[in-house]
Amino acid sequence: MPTISLCMIVKNEEMHIARCLESVAKLVDEIIIVDTGSTDRTAEIASGYTTKVYSHPWTDDFSDARNYSFSKAAMDYCMWMDADDILEEIEADKFLQLKQSLSQDVDIVMMKYHTSFDEAGKPSFTYFRERWIRNSAQYRWVGAVHEVIPPAGRIIYSDIAISHRKMNGGDPDRNLNIYRKMLREGKLLDPRQQYYYGRELYYHKQYEEAAAVLEQFLLLEEGWIENKIEACSVCANCYYHQGQDQAAINALLRSMSFDLPRAELCCEIGKHFLARGNYHTAAYWYETALGRPKDGQLNGFILPDCYDYIPLLQLCVCFDKMGDRKKAEEYNERAGACKPYSKAYLYNKKYFDSLKI
Repeated sequence: MPTISLCMIVKNEEMHIARCLESVAKLVDEIIIVDTGSTDRTAEIASGYTTKVYSHPWTDDFSDARNYSFSKAAMDYCMWMDADDILEEIEADKFLQLKQSLSQDVDIVMMKYHTSFDEAGKPSFTYFRERWIRNSAQYRWVGAVHEVIPPAGRIIYSDIAISHRKMNGGDPDRNLNIYRKMLREGKLLDPRQQYYYGRELYYHKQYEEAAAVLEQFLLLEEGWIENKIEACSVCANCYYHQGQDQAAINALLRSMSFDLPRAELCCEIGKHFLARGNYHTAAYWYETALGRPKDGQLNGFILPDCYDYIPLLQLCVCFDKMGDRKKAEEYNERAGACKPYSKAYLYNKKYFDSLKI
C-alpha cells in the first residue's frame, strides 16, 4: 500500500487548520506544514498534529511555497490541501479503499474539488484537481498564482472529493496584486496565467481590461481547451457589463469553436435569449443543456445544476411564456425532483396550483 505525505502551506489559519487536519490526519502517513508568516496560533495548533512544522518566507509565489513543502516529504505520494479544505466523513472510506488498491504505476490521482454549495449543502461548483502526486522531482508546481502541477505520467480520476469550506474571507486583492507585480517586473505570463489574470480583472470589475486580456488569450494556440471555453463565458459577462450584448452572445457562441457545447455555456446562451423574449430559441439551448453529459469532460469547471435543475427550471419559464402551461408544469416538477427544497420550484408550484382553483 502506498504511503502519503500531506503537504500544506498556511498563514494565519487558526480558524480552519484543526478542522482540516482532523478530517484527514488518520488517513495519511505524514503531515508537513509550511508556515509562510503566521502571526496567530496556526503553527501552535499544527504542532498538535505533527512535529514537521517549518517556516518559509513568503515570496508572492505559491509554487515556491508548495514546492518547499514537497521537498520535506518522505512518503510515496504528496497530497496537498489548503487549511480551509476538509475531507468530508463520507469520503474517508473511499479514500482508504483507493489507497489500498492504488496501482504502483499511477503518477497522479485527480480528485473532485467542491468549492461552492447550494442552500442544502450540495456541491454547486466542482472541478478536478491533482491531489495525490508521486513524490518525485519530475512533479513540481508552476505558477505564482493559481499554481498547478503540469500533467504527466499515468493519471487516474477518482470520485473522491475535497470540499473547500472557508469560514472567513481572505484578501480579495492578493492575486491581482501578485499579477500586477509580475508585470511591473517585466515577467511574461504564460497562457494559463494570462487566463487567470483576466479572471482576476473581471472579479475586480475591470471589465474592459479583462476582456482585452482574455481575447488575447483566446488567440493563442497554447492553453487548455477548458480554460478557453471558460474564457468565452467570462468575456461575455465583461461585454454585458459594458452594454455590448452582441459581443457577449458572439463570445458565448465562440466557445463551440473549441469543442462540443458545454451545458454551462448552453445555459448562458439560453439566458441571453430568454432575457430578450425569444422563448423558442431559449428553449432550444436549455434543452441542449439537458442533453449534455455531466461526465463528458473532466478538466473544466463543472456547475452540476446546469445539467438538470437550471435548464428544467428555465424551460418551465419558457413554455409558460409560450402558453403551454402543461409542459411548463411538467418541467417544474422535474426541477423539483432535482431540488425539492428549491424556493423557485416551490414558488412555481404554488403558481401552477393557483391556476387550477
